[in-house]
Amino acid sequence: MALRAPALPRPTTTRRIIRPLGLVLALGALAVCLLLSVTVGAKPIPVAEVWAALSDYDGSYDHDVIRTLRLPRTIIGVFVGAALGLAGALMQALTRNPLAEPGILGVNSGAAAAVVVASLVFGATGAAYVWPAFIGAALASCAVYALGSRGRAGATPVRLALAGTALSAVLQGLVHGVFVFDTFVFDRVRFWQVGSLTGRDLDVFWQVAPFLVAGVALTLCLGPSLNAVALGDDLAATLGTNVPLVRAVTAVSVILLCGSATAAAGPLWFVGLVVPHMARLITGPDQRWLLPYSALSGAVLLTAADTVGRVVLPHSELEVGIITAFVGAPLFIALVRSRKMSRL
Repeated sequence: MALRAPALPRPTTTRRIIRPLGLVLALGALAVCLLLSVTVGAKPIPVAEVWAALSDYDGSYDHDVIRTLRLPRTIIGVFVGAALGLAGALMQALTRNPLAEPGILGVNSGAAAAVVVASLVFGATGAAYVWPAFIGAALASCAVYALGSRGRAGATPVRLALAGTALSAVLQGLVHGVFVFDTFVFDRVRFWQVGSLTGRDLDVFWQVAPFLVAGVALTLCLGPSLNAVALGDDLAATLGTNVPLVRAVTAVSVILLCGSATAAAGPLWFVGLVVPHMARLITGPDQRWLLPYSALSGAVLLTAADTVGRVVLPHSELEVGIITAFVGAPLFIALVRSRKMSRL
């Protein structure tokens, strides 16, 4: 797989300045979100107390809240958000479909259905969701591509979106049927199913961390090759890119990212759709910039949504999956109604 960048249009002077500056600003925004995530909640905790909990733990209630509740969900939120942002960017590049993202193409539903079945059959809970989520994500990805392809014409954006929607409906019906059949399974996975960081501990993170790191590392190496593939398979091959290998590695990366993110936080919709489109406003089509922007922006979006969910209700909190749905749904509608989408 050649990592040589193809001859893309030269970026304007403004974009050459904005791209690195935007990365610095994104890192600053992530730092602010991390600080808010560990200080804001049902009981606000001062920054000095947070630092004391990390550096000089004394067993007090505030220190326990920081170490056992807020810090783990913040760490998981950062990595899950980055993984979903990267997965969305990869899927949009691989399928050339602006609507591609793990939720819309059925990958999240496949992982969710596998987790629910594993909980029903084997009593799986917590970190045991990892392997079922991977298997479900992989099978759903293969099924959507097979359903969205027709003969030699291959998969088109509309076919993939329709296939993903249809498969998601079937799998969600399976999940709801299991919930009706066995209320104990419903009790075990209901908060996971809606997409939540609540109650996640570092054991869950350490279970999925190797797969997240592997997926992120593979993805960040794919930028130049994805630029070549975007020019068309024939032209990419003349530039020295092994197109089948790039597609295979991209598919593996998507499965690693989606499977681990879904296992850790449940099926979160629209993060993979919103983030690449927002990042593309700054980076343009260059995947070498789009991928790191998507990772940072996904981490910012998910940690910010989790923090907002804690304070939006006076005596309770909304799960992060609900907040991201409220954010992503309007953008999805805007994309569907856009002139570009009308030509797909």
